[in-house]
Amino acid sequence: MRLGGYVFVENKEPETWADALQKEGFRAAVCPVNADAGEALADAYVKAAEARGILISEVGAWSNPLSADPEVRNKAVDYCKRQLALAERIGARCCVNIAGSRGEQWDGPHPDNFSGETFDLIVETTREIIDAVKPKRTFFSLETMPWVYPDSADTYLALLKAIDRPGFAVHLDPVNMVSSPRTYYRNGEMIKDFFAKLGPYIKNCHAKDIRLSGKLTVHLDEVVPGTGALDYRTYLTELAKLDADTPLIIEHLSTQEQYRQAAAYIRQSAESLSIEL
Repeated sequence: MRLGGYVFVENKEPETWADALQKEGFRAAVCPVNADAGEALADAYVKAAEARGILISEVGAWSNPLSADPEVRNKAVDYCKRQLALAERIGARCCVNIAGSRGEQWDGPHPDNFSGETFDLIVETTREIIDAVKPKRTFFSLETMPWVYPDSADTYLALLKAIDRPGFAVHLDPVNMVSSPRTYYRNGEMIKDFFAKLGPYIKNCHAKDIRLSGKLTVHLDEVVPGTGALDYRTYLTELAKLDADTPLIIEHLSTQEQYRQAAAYIRQSAESLSIEL
């Protein structure tokens, strides 16, 4: 697998960005620009990354294609198409979004998020995005989330079958599926189950961690990898069974030192398992 993350640089030109990633020992990275940046700049970032052996793991399409507001929904679907086209052109591992939300918060909970109607809308929307681009080099994927489909291995598998497109694949963020104390304490079992059912379809993964507090009712907080309860031994063991270029991207941290701390923990965990990153 390829460990990746983010870098904090004042001058975010392609060469500076790629040098910083290489300095941190990262072999995968998120595409730092979107489709609006233009082909020349995107190509410059890809060229700089490739020269240093760094793989572009994902192109983000973060938006709300499930919005109840038609204007917001249409803009989001169009953005996903353009971002998928970018991912296809540069050969990224995947283009990723969440399914969205039926509420005003684009990535938030809503009582209709788990309805059959919403499931069908996700299928219809994902097909539309993929059919508009017809990717051959990349895949469109949906990040697992705690309050909308796909929220588990079974719902992801159901979506995979219902969408029924070769251009659709799996993006795994196990922390986002830990939404109860039961799953929290048995997250290794959840991870194994996910890989058993969806392993061949996984194109990209995120690295985070999660901690349960004792405050009622239930409080789960995202934390730096190595300071929570995610079963990284199981996670890395299962990841090592996939193709060697599968990215594991550390995300959502505030400082470079936190990224270094997280990377050190993941590398030490991998080394203890005789797994190469």
